[in-house]
Amino acid sequence: MAATLSELKARSDGHYLVGIRHLVHNEADPNWLLRTDVQRGLAAVADAGLVYDLLLKEPQIPAALETLERHPNLRFVVDHIAKPCIAQHAMEPWAGLTQGFRAHRDHVWCKLSGMVTEAHWRRWKQQDVQPYVDEILSIFGPSRCLFGSDWPVCLAAADYQSVKRTLGECLAGLTEECSQIFGASAVEAYRLSL
Repeated sequence: MAATLSELKARSDGHYLVGIRHLVHNEADPNWLLRTDVQRGLAAVADAGLVYDLLLKEPQIPAALETLERHPNLRFVVDHIAKPCIAQHAMEPWAGLTQGFRAHRDHVWCKLSGMVTEAHWRRWKQQDVQPYVDEILSIFGPSRCLFGSDWPVCLAAADYQSVKRTLGECLAGLTEECSQIFGASAVEAYRLSL
């Protein structure tokens, strides 16, 4: 893994590589992240100075929390707020599990994305996603949250403009923090140069 990452970074376009992601939620084993080979790969990601995006659902959160504990020098971004069951308006066990991220805010961010596709595709409203945004903000704080459109996947439920507008409405009470969520947090998490 380290050799592959080194080769990718050495390419002429290698400076665009800022993170690695695997569809962890598609793995049959909810403890896939804890496998020895995966842990070794995550150490290589940290050594390469890259971010690891965690694409999770509820069953993978406990293994993710243990992984965060094992890799305090690796930057992580939780994608799609760990995909709660918004269509069913279910807060638990998602809300209880995500509380565990609070202890790792020094090296973990959360992407406010993927919510409209977890809601009812044809009938979702801003009010359906609001409680989930509020919960994530209470755990991570605005400085550790960043906007993600989930484009083109979001097109199953909404266009890009609707996704962005909906998050803006959810954040209506946060005026100064919006610029952090809609830009600065991503720059910080992924160490982007502007």
